[in-house]
Amino acid sequence: MTIGERIAQLRKEHALSQEELGEQLNVSRQAIYKWESNASLPEVEKLIVLSRLFGVSVGYLLGVEEQRAQGGPEAEPSELSEQQMKMVEEIASRYIAALPKTAKKKKWPYFAAAAAAIAALLALSTLNGKLNRLDNQYNNLQNSISSIQNTVSSQIGGISERVEEVLKGQNNLTADYSAELLHADPAAGTVTFALRAVPKTYVGGMQAVFSADTGTDTSAETTDTTPSGQEFSAELTCPLTDDIRLNVTFLSGGKKETQLLMQYDSLYSSSFPYVSVEDYHLMYHKVGSDGLLTLQNQFFTVDDNNATAYSMNEALPPADIVSLRVGLFLNQRLLAWAEPSAQPDSFHGDYPGTFYRLPMLEVTLHPDDLLCPAAVIEDSCGRTSIVPGSWFWWDKSDGELTWADYEAVNVDNSVENWQF
Repeated sequence: MTIGERIAQLRKEHALSQEELGEQLNVSRQAIYKWESNASLPEVEKLIVLSRLFGVSVGYLLGVEEQRAQGGPEAEPSELSEQQMKMVEEIASRYIAALPKTAKKKKWPYFAAAAAAIAALLALSTLNGKLNRLDNQYNNLQNSISSIQNTVSSQIGGISERVEEVLKGQNNLTADYSAELLHADPAAGTVTFALRAVPKTYVGGMQAVFSADTGTDTSAETTDTTPSGQEFSAELTCPLTDDIRLNVTFLSGGKKETQLLMQYDSLYSSSFPYVSVEDYHLMYHKVGSDGLLTLQNQFFTVDDNNATAYSMNEALPPADIVSLRVGLFLNQRLLAWAEPSAQPDSFHGDYPGTFYRLPMLEVTLHPDDLLCPAAVIEDSCGRTSIVPGSWFWWDKSDGELTWADYEAVNVDNSVENWQF
């Protein structure tokens, strides 16, 4: 299970929406969505706050500890936790296993009493002292981490503003350059940039060719043959993709030199409406030994109120939603559509989005099957997109649905790969 999946699971267990959790952590709902979808990682101090809020260790959130911390901050330090009791029982069982067979029956009552006494002593003295020392060590470690985090943050705080200056300083072709996204037309699938470049060494008759590598078979270029002084500039329109590299090539006396000016990632993806899809208690549904899953009163939630609020670039706002449908998919094939519904009585708190209710459904699962709620969106640019929620699979060992291994879910979310 990934960090994002653990955060999502704990949030749902505490009946918190993404927005409510964001308010408690003083971050946006989009930040919570990115954490849970593994698009980004929480900062160190946020991990610590999450561990306190959910009563688990930071190690559990990071996946280095499989067991959750037993008890929370409110637990009495003089009492043995369930995990510590298991440790005592494990010591006892190993001790008895090492005894001769004839001695096991005789010594077990005395050993049981001794184990109880040991547990009490540990709880009242030794364990208490160790816990206190561990608490001190944890606090010191936490302070050290916070100090390191603050130091690192202060050092890299302005790095995004300095990147361009560093690149310019290392650039052996240009004395100055810039690239600005002017406007985009997602419906036409194009984007236009304003490009500017000043060569370090200008030669009369020099030309500058501005080009765009879009990661497809279609590229674009334009040439400036009449610089203003020594500055070349041009507007360049190219296909809108998620990988755009803008270059300048100086031509002089048969010599040709190329320099990367700017790289844009995820522009195409960010032009789609922003929504998030969540299941409501889909996980832990019991699955029969024959793989039969029965779903009754299953709800999904879709937060679409901020569909146009998230924008990677002001010149490229997301398109508006024209229609939105929510369904349950098996291996990317539609099983059934869900209908908009009122908030179920079992849902506590306020939710800013829309509830969708799935009709009564029976489906037979196989161990390799992937189950996923997803939204199918048609936007104002005439495009159709898929927004999947969490992926689930049948854990035969537990006989229930559980989150699929993040690394095992290698799915292309292109519309043509989904059947609905």
